[in-house]
Amino acid sequence: MFRFAQRMLARLPELSRAAVERCAAEVPFYRNLPRESLDGEVSGAFTASIRLVATTLREDRAPDAAELTEVIDWSARRAADGLPLDAALSAYLAGSLACWERLAADATADELRRYGAHALRYLAAVLPAVALAHLHEQQQLEGQRRDMRHTLISALLAGEPADELAKQSGVSLAPAYLVLLLALEPGPSDPRRTVRRVQAALDAHQQADVLASLTADGGTVLLPAPPAGPEGLPELLARIADATARPVTAAVATAPERSAVPGALEEARAVADLVGRLDRPPGLYRLDDVLLEYQLARPGRALAGLAAKLDPLDARPDLLTTVEAFVRHGHNRSRASAELSIHRNTLDYRLARIAKLTGLDLASPEGLRLLDAAVTARALG
Repeated sequence: MFRFAQRMLARLPELSRAAVERCAAEVPFYRNLPRESLDGEVSGAFTASIRLVATTLREDRAPDAAELTEVIDWSARRAADGLPLDAALSAYLAGSLACWERLAADATADELRRYGAHALRYLAAVLPAVALAHLHEQQQLEGQRRDMRHTLISALLAGEPADELAKQSGVSLAPAYLVLLLALEPGPSDPRRTVRRVQAALDAHQQADVLASLTADGGTVLLPAPPAGPEGLPELLARIADATARPVTAAVATAPERSAVPGALEEARAVADLVGRLDRPPGLYRLDDVLLEYQLARPGRALAGLAAKLDPLDARPDLLTTVEAFVRHGHNRSRASAELSIHRNTLDYRLARIAKLTGLDLASPEGLRLLDAAVTARALG
C-alpha cells in the first residue's frame, strides 16, 4: 500500500477540500460556519487527519499513543470552542466518505479493499479518543460552571457584588428573591439522584435554571420573587416530596431587593430553627407562622419564667405529655384525648391536676394563653 499512500499524500489538498465541502453540505454545525472558518481551521484539521491516515496506511499500523494524544488535544480544544460531539463524529465519517469517493476512481479493487479495512481501523482508534476528549472537556466545563454558580450563590447570600459572577455564569439576576431553606426528612436515598430530582423540580417550577446549593438532605434556594409573593410554594414542596419520596419542610423569607438577601437568609434560618425545635410537621413556614414563638425565643428572664411555670410537672411525665397534646390541638379536648388514647374524663382529671400544680386557671383565656406560652418557652429552652 506504499504507492497508494503516496498518491493520497500527493492529492492531500484535493482530498481535504472534498472533505470540507462534503462536511459543510451534510453536517448542520459546519453548514453554519463562515467560509473563512471552513477554508482555514476546518481545512487544516482535515489535512492533518488525512495525512495521518496516509502515514499509518503506508506503515501498516494504527495511530500510536503520541498521534492519539494530538487527536485528543485537538478535539478537547474544539469541544471547548463549542463543537458538539455529534458534529465532530459526523465530520470524521463525512470526510472518510469524501476521500473514498475520490480515491476509488483510479484505485484497484485490492487497493480499495485494503484501504477500506485500514480506514475502519483508523476510525476505530480515533473516534473513541474524540468522544473521550469531548466527555472530559464537558465534565471540566460543567465542573467550572457548577463552581462558578456556587460562588455566585455564596456572593448573593453574603451580600457581596455578584453582577460579574452572574455574567460569567450566564445567569440573569432577579431584582428580588425568595430565600428558601429546604430540609428533607431522613430516608434511604441516592444522594446524586436526590439532588438531581430536587433541582429538576425547582427548574420546572420556575421554568428556568434555579440558583440552588443542594445536598441529599436539602439546601438553600434562591427563587426570583414574583410580585404576588411566595405563591405556589406549597405545590413546589409537594412535587419535591413526590420526586424524592421524602417529606419536605421549608422556611421562606422575601428579599425585596438583592442587597436584602443576607437578611432574608437570617430570617429563614431563624424560622427553620424554630420549626425544628418545636417539632412542627413538614410543610412551608414563614415568619408569620411562628411570630409568637420567634418573640418568645428571644433570651431573657421572661422566657425562663414562662418555662418555669411547668416545672411542678417534672415529676409527672404523664401530665407533661397531656399538657403538650392539649396545647398542640388548640385546647380541643376530644382530639387531645384521642391522641393520648385516654378517656375524656381522664383528660379532664389530668388538666385539673395540671391547673392545681402550676397555679394556672385553665378555665380562663388568660390562663390558657400562659399555658400555651409556657409550653412553647419550655420547648425552646
